[in-house]
Amino acid sequence: MDSPDMTFTLAYVVFAFCFVFTPNEFRSAGFTVQNIFSSWLGSEDIGFVQYHIRRTTLTLLIHCALPFGYYLGMSIAAPDKNLMYIHLASDGWQLYFTVTLATFLTSCVVALYWSVKKWENHPISKTLAAHALARSSWRAVASSVNTEFRRIDKFATGAPGARVIVTDTWIMKVTTYNMHVALQQDTHLTVTESKQHDLSPESGTPVQILTLRVASINPIVKPFDFRLNSTEYTELRDKLQAPVRNAANVVIHLTMSELFLETFKSFVELNQVYERISGQDLEPCIGCMQETANIKLLRLCHGDAAGGGGEGDGECQQCYCRPMWCLTCMGKWFASRQDQQRPETWLGSRVPCPTCRAKFCILDVCMAR
Repeated sequence: MDSPDMTFTLAYVVFAFCFVFTPNEFRSAGFTVQNIFSSWLGSEDIGFVQYHIRRTTLTLLIHCALPFGYYLGMSIAAPDKNLMYIHLASDGWQLYFTVTLATFLTSCVVALYWSVKKWENHPISKTLAAHALARSSWRAVASSVNTEFRRIDKFATGAPGARVIVTDTWIMKVTTYNMHVALQQDTHLTVTESKQHDLSPESGTPVQILTLRVASINPIVKPFDFRLNSTEYTELRDKLQAPVRNAANVVIHLTMSELFLETFKSFVELNQVYERISGQDLEPCIGCMQETANIKLLRLCHGDAAGGGGEGDGECQQCYCRPMWCLTCMGKWFASRQDQQRPETWLGSRVPCPTCRAKFCILDVCMAR
């Protein structure tokens, strides 16, 4: 084990494995294709499709060069094997040299073929071409994808090698060597599997991982699967245009905040409705700028509903603000002001209005009509 060739072999195998299947430590240190060659790859935010076309091509070349790199490194680490002079090397090493060099040269030919006609032959280009309209090309689809990726309201999750992005129009999964793309209006999403893990490396708590399948009615588009933490399921569902089917009857675990938000909405729907003043228009919610502001705070509880436990104890107060928040944002605000260690007190607590700071309870939250 102390010999130079064994030491180099072990070190190179570990390095190559970590470079291909990048752990968090390597990613944090910047040992990734994206970080090392960032100047050539360009900006993902500016040209999402073009960025990943270059990234997948470069990744293929580097990964195929790793076995040949081992031969070159071994020729320096173990000069007694005469690997610098291939005709003097043993038959086994000559065979290894031939196979690894042929693999690298083949990857170069593939990369050159992909780049012909401004990357028209690349797998990502062909994937996008399946969504192109008549008399259009994959570049028009790429322009649409690039535009929507730059928006801040997209849903994105997952590691770089299995990243999932959902925009208003597209569902995409970025892999090491390719990218799957599906048009939202043509797809059906199905929860196919669920796995429960006792401990998450990031949070140190139990985690549920869901497997979802994206299937398109377009026969050219191949179905693909992606994995998702159950705590992100609600955010994904809100971004989708169609409901998600649960083929495996999986029980999806929600976070405490999500459970409270569902309960908060159901209670508010039972409250008195606020009739808008004539000529009063509902503006966009100042919290998310996506939904219409449809919540008005009216003092209706007469001080007998709240049981304490929130940020603001004491009597409820009249709020004179116009409707400025949507139901979801108001529910999130209400939950954020609670004692996270005492969820049993959340529904009976009082919190300040996010705008004027007047205290209110759940009975004071009214839908504006």
